[in-house]
Amino acid sequence: MSKLYSPLLPLLGLWAASNLGAVYAPIPEQEQGKDFTAAIRVGASHDSNIFGAATGAVSSAVYTVEPSLKLNRSLSDQTFFSASYRLTLDRMEDRPGDRTLDSHDANVRLAHAFSQATNIDLSDNYTVAKNPESLLAGIPLNTDQSFERNQLDGRFVTNLTERANATLKARTVHYRYDNATLGASLDRTENLLGAAVSIDVVPELKAVGEYRFQDVGYRSAGASKDKQSNFLIGGFDYELAKKLTASGRLGYEWRQREGAGDTDVPYVELSGKYDYAEKSYITGGYIHTIEEASNVAQFTDTRVNRLFVNIQHSVSALIVTSTSLTYEPSTLLGRAAQADVDETTTRFGFAMSYLPTQNWTISATYDNDRVKSDDPNRELKRNRYGLSAAFSF
Repeated sequence: MSKLYSPLLPLLGLWAASNLGAVYAPIPEQEQGKDFTAAIRVGASHDSNIFGAATGAVSSAVYTVEPSLKLNRSLSDQTFFSASYRLTLDRMEDRPGDRTLDSHDANVRLAHAFSQATNIDLSDNYTVAKNPESLLAGIPLNTDQSFERNQLDGRFVTNLTERANATLKARTVHYRYDNATLGASLDRTENLLGAAVSIDVVPELKAVGEYRFQDVGYRSAGASKDKQSNFLIGGFDYELAKKLTASGRLGYEWRQREGAGDTDVPYVELSGKYDYAEKSYITGGYIHTIEEASNVAQFTDTRVNRLFVNIQHSVSALIVTSTSLTYEPSTLLGRAAQADVDETTTRFGFAMSYLPTQNWTISATYDNDRVKSDDPNRELKRNRYGLSAAFSF
């Protein structure tokens, strides 16, 4: 696969750790000084398991064409707007059924600063994934896992005092699967509301307290699958040195389930970043939480321990490498007579990019995914490697 796997902080954690005072997101170098940017990427890759099957894996060569458009524009001194669209055409020579798949990704963002102390940030992302990069474990052989996803985010930040600010946040995410059986099982809406207060203890240290409410509502059979959670979380953001930062969140989640017993679980998120050279850094962290399971008929949730590390290294002014590794021991929590299932997911990704000019990027990538499970039907072995070239103008 031509896209490097990049493990990220999960939805809740990334949401909490975002820069509370930022309005404008950084603009990539290729897009600076321009209102409009167009790009096209072409590539060839090989995927050893295009459906993520435990047995009888189907492998295929994959040829990709990916044009994109992006707009970054300041509407005024206080207002920033951005919008983008990307079309991905994948041709899989050995795929049963449709061999040419078209995926779409559209984003829009509006950020406005009412004053130096108060701002609002709204964004929406709509994705049609016909060739999803993260495949579902335990799905029957050669099942179409394509889906639509829409995520709407809103954030309002204001200063309470010279050293304290408050944040109100909201997020709603919709999932809709193309396959009727998967849709009946996994189509859902996840809503998240939160309020946080951040206090500058000293200039380099912030203390954070937060309350969140999450509601997960399934499109069908919700009486046995829906759930609501309340979170109380405390933590810190610490700039240990100019190039070294750390963040921590500790809390508790009280989850109420429909059609299953309630549960109380700790929430832990630790992360850090070290910028050891220009365009070179290492990030890492640990997450403990519970997330939705891919088989909601047998399992209520998945209890996850996720350790991750990402490294970007600038070999020279023209060559950059990036490496990512995620190690994830987890337990699927069984319903009724279903026993819990332990499994371990390991994901590794490597990319080397050559940037001969500001407009050209040539990349070689490799991804390796492994799932070892007490349930052999959930196991996965998948390798992807590819070469691509991108031109922006």
